[in-house]
Amino acid sequence: MRRVGPARAAGAAAAVLLCAFPFYLDAFWLQVGLFSMAAAIGAIGLNLLSGTSGQLSLGHAFFLAVGAYGYVWLAGEPGPGLPPAVAMVLAVCLSGLAGGLFSPIAGRVRGVYLGVATLALVFLGQHVMVNAEGVTGGFNGRSVPPLEIGGFTFAETDPALVVLGVPFGAEERLWYLGLVLLAAVWFSARNLLRGRPGRALSALRDSEVAAAAMGVPVARYRSAAFVVSSMYAGLAGVLIALAFRGIVPDYFGLALSIDYLAMIVIGGLGSVGGATAGAVFVTALPLVMGRYADQLPLVAAPGATGHAIGPTEAARYLYGAAIILVLLYVPGGLGGLFRRRVRPPTPPVRQPKEQTP
Repeated sequence: MRRVGPARAAGAAAAVLLCAFPFYLDAFWLQVGLFSMAAAIGAIGLNLLSGTSGQLSLGHAFFLAVGAYGYVWLAGEPGPGLPPAVAMVLAVCLSGLAGGLFSPIAGRVRGVYLGVATLALVFLGQHVMVNAEGVTGGFNGRSVPPLEIGGFTFAETDPALVVLGVPFGAEERLWYLGLVLLAAVWFSARNLLRGRPGRALSALRDSEVAAAAMGVPVARYRSAAFVVSSMYAGLAGVLIALAFRGIVPDYFGLALSIDYLAMIVIGGLGSVGGATAGAVFVTALPLVMGRYADQLPLVAAPGATGHAIGPTEAARYLYGAAIILVLLYVPGGLGGLFRRRVRPPTPPVRQPKEQTP
């Protein structure tokens, strides 16, 4: 009989626990979980680009916006009014197309220069989102059409859906959609990293000269990593739009790109599980601090005036300190820390001493 390892047992227990949450948690905690799952999908994509292939990107918010606004425009009015499921798939493809159009630059520009080039995408996206009012709604943004798959709507319905005595509204339904999407992204990213593309991307990160000498087409793999990362970001943008039910341009700014970089650094570069953990930490921390601001010292409730700092600023200070601690003491991030806990290092094997005649 095959023995189940600690990592597999912990994963199975976590999956069962996550599936049971909608039956016990209120709407606030379900929303925190939804935003965390959407952030985890985007962080996994950025980790493939920056953590695995070593390409610095400050424009992740742009591809999130392409996915979110692409879905809203394709499924809504004004717009083509496509079925929401089709609009969701096309929005992800649209983000991949945007990444593909930028990929020639990503295939040739490196380091901080690539970071500056991707930073330009954020400012370009802000300009388009504010001025293309027919598509984006301008400063006021747009409401998000609910997702519908096979006649099942991920929104409030009348009569309400009741499962085991628990009313299932929009948050409960979107919770399971988020779980399915996160699981699909998780396993696809892990399989990609364990296969030949993952080894090629890791070789690019370590040394492009050595990778090229081994026969890795450097420009093609750098461009492919950018496209895949953009598609993951587009999927995250769609889920964020569905969870918010309304999107505005201000959300998709430079601060959001910085948040995603913080997620992968805190979680651990090159780790799918670490990117997920970092996304949960960075996303949930300001929301939880905002809810319990009246019980925390030096933190003001949202909208309050005074000398205390708001929960969002306090959260940024805390995960800024977390980045410093990770870089100094836990270079592998939360993912590396968990791996050491679950799989302790194997003690070295002592070689027998040679006996003298």
